[in-house]
Amino acid sequence: MTTLRQLRVFVAVVDTGGFAAAGDTLGTSQSAVSHTLAALESQVGAALVHRSPVAVTTHGARLLPYARATLAAADAFDAATPARTPTTGTIRLAVTPTAGHHLVPELLTLWRAHAPGIRVRLLEGDDVEVAEWLATGAADAAVLVDAPAGTGPVVAHDEFRAVTRTDHPLAGTGPVPLVDLVEDPLLVSTAGCEPQVQELHRRAGLPYRPAQRVRELTTLMAMVDAGLGVTLMPSLAGPMLPAGLAMTPLTDTLRRVLTLGAPTTRPRHPLVERLLDLTTGHRPTDGPAGPAPA
Repeated sequence: MTTLRQLRVFVAVVDTGGFAAAGDTLGTSQSAVSHTLAALESQVGAALVHRSPVAVTTHGARLLPYARATLAAADAFDAATPARTPTTGTIRLAVTPTAGHHLVPELLTLWRAHAPGIRVRLLEGDDVEVAEWLATGAADAAVLVDAPAGTGPVVAHDEFRAVTRTDHPLAGTGPVPLVDLVEDPLLVSTAGCEPQVQELHRRAGLPYRPAQRVRELTTLMAMVDAGLGVTLMPSLAGPMLPAGLAMTPLTDTLRRVLTLGAPTTRPRHPLVERLLDLTTGHRPTDGPAGPAPA
């Protein structure tokens, strides 16, 4: 019979990317991790993790969401039992890079001040990954974009803005229509924001023709900084911009509402309820404009 320990080892190896690192996380030896995972693989009849380099297999990827959901339910059960006082423990919080850079430090400071026994482990991914992690149990809570009303407390508002070099003719000129940027090659991040960029073009009656599509925001900003084009990003990303880039508001933009959400299809971890309570009433963050043009 599969045990919770086996599932914890499986998930830890995948999350840490190594057997020694998984052992450090779980407080056991690399050898114990290897033997435990091998026993689990023997039970399921398939390899779950490639050994060199460490990577999840096709069978492992299929079973991983079930392992995460089982562990999330078990951890929530333990925290909710009368014998436990739900004031200490670890919560996994899924966030996008833009939220993680500016918003999460504010939330962690708030929670640490009022609930120092709750440790928060961050999982960073794009919008789709964050929602999937929350649904499957990989995350106990998440900062969600434009979630349905009532999902949780609103923690931030922001809007899409143009990002250009500071020497661009439109940098710092005030709100500009999207059509004024069509002569510049459009650079787009595929890490969650592309649907909104497409919608901005649809509203403006403009064709959506990105010159380059990249995943990492750092790569995207480096390309803009090199003069290869312009991009559109949420204003929460403003503090991430290097000194040579500037954000300029759009006359017809898309605004986002960021919410601290918890699972809706399974019981919430008791410690998540505590974080939701602490966050309710916290003044939402407004996305900054970012560095001013030189």
